[in-house]
Amino acid sequence: MLRWATARARRFGTATGNVKPLDGVKILDLTRVLAGPFATMILGDLGAEIIKVERPGAGDDTRAWGPPFVGTESAYFLSVNRNKKSIAVNLKNPCGARVIKDLASVCDVLIENYVPGKLAEMGLGYRHIQDVAPHIVYCSITGYGQMGPMSQRGGYDSVVCAVSGLMHITGPQDGDPVRPGVAMTDLATGLYSHGAIMAGLLQREKTGKGLHIDCNLLSSQVACLTHIAANYLNGRKEAKRWGTAHESIVPYQAFKTKDGYLVVGTGNDRQFSVVCKILSLPVLSQDPRFKTNKLRVQNRKELIDILCARFLDKTTQNWLELFEGSGVPYGPINSIQQAFSEPQVIHNDLILEMNHPTAGNITVPVFAVPTSAMKKGSLSWLSADLHQVKRTLLRGSWHSPAVRFSDFKVSNPKPPPLIGQHTVAILKNLLGYSESYINELLAAGIVDQHAHH
Repeated sequence: MLRWATARARRFGTATGNVKPLDGVKILDLTRVLAGPFATMILGDLGAEIIKVERPGAGDDTRAWGPPFVGTESAYFLSVNRNKKSIAVNLKNPCGARVIKDLASVCDVLIENYVPGKLAEMGLGYRHIQDVAPHIVYCSITGYGQMGPMSQRGGYDSVVCAVSGLMHITGPQDGDPVRPGVAMTDLATGLYSHGAIMAGLLQREKTGKGLHIDCNLLSSQVACLTHIAANYLNGRKEAKRWGTAHESIVPYQAFKTKDGYLVVGTGNDRQFSVVCKILSLPVLSQDPRFKTNKLRVQNRKELIDILCARFLDKTTQNWLELFEGSGVPYGPINSIQQAFSEPQVIHNDLILEMNHPTAGNITVPVFAVPTSAMKKGSLSWLSADLHQVKRTLLRGSWHSPAVRFSDFKVSNPKPPPLIGQHTVAILKNLLGYSESYINELLAAGIVDQHAHH
């Protein structure tokens, strides 16, 4: 076993207390926008030290993606960059590339999302890094993969959403294709990358060697087509848009109520019978046209017309009360404000509060898009009701990621960094650079340190 592995075993072999699985793991993060930062945020929540490399001056592209802004920080950037340190380095300068190599030599993981070949031109491709850091788990995130006819295209969520077929199956049944409300292709790729990096670290424990991981948006999204893909590959059945409905299960969709919408899903005949009783339409469950799911799919229009008319008779709240305890899956279509007011969302502690060095107190949901900021006046659309929900969430609770663990807590998150906030500290403490050399790098514009220490 390599020296670093032996040291980690000595350090954590008999550890007790709130030890996180990635404590001691250092990750060099050369990603921007969403897929990569989402992956490294999760890894940071699990204890890894994330060193985020940014362009001097501009930083991550999403720092400019607004409004809304919280002070001068974009809410978008704040949503996926907690638990990270920022170092501003000009990679195009050979001295800047040398800094990255030095960092890679003391890190466990390098993750990047450049167009294939771009980092290699700077001397920072996998083979270059492998020479100075043979232990490195090097994860590349691209739009389409390292090779192939589309490999040199930039990878954008909405474009890959279209190319992969996801947009083709998303939207109203008789309407235009639409993009999902959040960047699901980016997020899926971030989750795949996070899992692949964890697997890479486990593999390194077994072999003592690093490896290269190739993740891309197109492959991630095609893999996530699951049964839709299987329908085509095995039955040559082309998919189409169904709105909120389901191709193979009826009823399984949203129904308009007197004042909103209710989604109801019936996965079997027993549940359909229960729905009929709740709707005071018990004869429907015995109707020869609707007795089995196969028949209900065949006679979808007739059944849905009957159910739609019935659901319009009551408010969403009336129906929620009638469905409570029925064993049938159901729920309202919530606005974002309503979602964060849901008792189960409150119970699950899905909001994190952090004190940002310039924006003040900020709140972000776990693994999602930010909904509020505590700095007065920063987000004018934030309602007083949501402030009350936030206070309820924060009172007497520890904050966690979307996944819970029995033996450790993911708590005390660090706020997203300013551009180059930790440059000098990283160069000095992690790499052991002298103060005079750091000043030379700063003076030459190869690295940059944020004025706010």
